[in-house]
Amino acid sequence: MQKSTFELIYDVVKQIPKGTVATYGQIAALAGNRRWSRVVGYALHANPDPENIPCHRVVNRLGDVSRAFAFGGENRQITLLESEGVKVEGNRVDLKKYRWEVLM
Repeated sequence: MQKSTFELIYDVVKQIPKGTVATYGQIAALAGNRRWSRVVGYALHANPDPENIPCHRVVNRLGDVSRAFAFGGENRQITLLESEGVKVEGNRVDLKKYRWEVLM
C-alpha cells in the first residue's frame, strides 16, 4: 500500500536527530517533492503523534521558529529545542550550526 504524503513527511521528520533542525523545504525534498514546503507545514500542524514525530525540530528557511507552533505556540517550540541543546536567539536558530546535514 502506498503511503500518504503526510506519512512520507512524518517518516522524514522522525529521522531528524536531537540537537538539530531541518527546514520545511529540506523535509519536502527528502519526502519526495521540493514543492511540498507548505504541505509540510500542514502535516506538522496536524501531527497525530508529537511524542514520536518531533515537529518542533522543523524551522523555516531562515531558521525561524513557527509563531503558530501547533502544540503550545512559538515559546513551546523554543523550549523544546533548547531542551535538546539548540540555541534560539531572537526566535531564530543558526542553521550553519544546527541544521541537520543529510545527503539529499
